[in-house]
Amino acid sequence: MTFNVNHPLLFVIVGAIIAVVLAQSVYFLVRALKRARELGLGAHIKKTVISAAIFTIAPAVAVLIGVVALSKSLGVPLPWLRLSVIGSITYETVAAGNALEATNMSAGTTVTDPSIYITIAWVMTVGIAAGLILVPFVTKKLQSGLAKVGMKDKKWGEIFNNAMFLGMISAFLGYVFCDVALVVKGDMSGLIPVCVMAVSAVVMAVCGLLATKLKIRWLTDYALPMSLIAGMASAIPFTMLLGG
Repeated sequence: MTFNVNHPLLFVIVGAIIAVVLAQSVYFLVRALKRARELGLGAHIKKTVISAAIFTIAPAVAVLIGVVALSKSLGVPLPWLRLSVIGSITYETVAAGNALEATNMSAGTTVTDPSIYITIAWVMTVGIAAGLILVPFVTKKLQSGLAKVGMKDKKWGEIFNNAMFLGMISAFLGYVFCDVALVVKGDMSGLIPVCVMAVSAVVMAVCGLLATKLKIRWLTDYALPMSLIAGMASAIPFTMLLGG
């Protein structure tokens, strides 16, 4: 049987897993509604549910973009699973891209070898699963340590928090700038990721300014998908111009 990244069996397996996750969500939603009524919060339930439903559209759009971006190489089932359960769009796309490069395949090339497909699936899964293992054992100690530092010196507490965040961001910046040196050899394609990132950053900054200066609060929830869409759209002319 010829391997197919969009084989119906993969859809069945992934659909079953996501159905279990959705069932858990419904279970806890029902219990939360019941408990809210017991506490006399019935008047606020409808408003809270509607607000939560509206604001889940923004991250859902970002997830959909990630699925579409990865579906060309990996089909729909695997990206759908990874980005619907515990996956992260910033991690999954980078992990899949690195795994494709390690197998001498370029992004956008459909995987036809099952061994390569399994390898990419393991890379995407094991890397993100490390967080599930570390969180129960490390988070409490880390938070208490940061809290103690913040109580002794608020300024240093903020510095530590910002340093941790910037450390995480720097890992992705390395992925963006890793091919810039190709410019020295006359290959301008290494600038494509940098230009795409710049466009996304500008859109994000504009959304932030509009949200704070003009009090357009809903932009804070839709800034991420808007910057993603703008960046992906800009990749087309940049690739044509710089030669990807």
